[in-house]
Amino acid sequence: MTILEKQINLIAQNKTEFDKGQELILKSSEFDFNETFEILKNYIFNSIPNKSDYNSDSYQKAIVSIPIKQTFTPIIILNKFSTKNAFKKLSELSESEYEKIIISLLWIFKITDTERRETECKNGCGHYWHNIT
Repeated sequence: MTILEKQINLIAQNKTEFDKGQELILKSSEFDFNETFEILKNYIFNSIPNKSDYNSDSYQKAIVSIPIKQTFTPIIILNKFSTKNAFKKLSELSESEYEKIIISLLWIFKITDTERRETECKNGCGHYWHNIT
């Protein structure tokens, strides 16, 4: 697990406070939008139980509770398009949207992975990232 992957999972598991964690990622001298985006995309897709359309109640709840303005472009895209199409469109946005995209995706993963840990993984699982400290 890379340092970035560990940071993301610590945020998702409430072991690092969300605002502090997202700032650590975004302000890192090694921040790479494409790498961070791909990791979060894969994590989110894996945390959503419905693999046919990558949609779930927790995914929808996460979108409407993202802690930035609901009128920001990334959130409008996430609300308007199917999951896969939304992620494609997010990846094509300008650099000025990168911070909002990462905050949005970190939040979505935090919510969807929390639900997975509380349901599918409640009685233990083989996900090594659920046991990080």
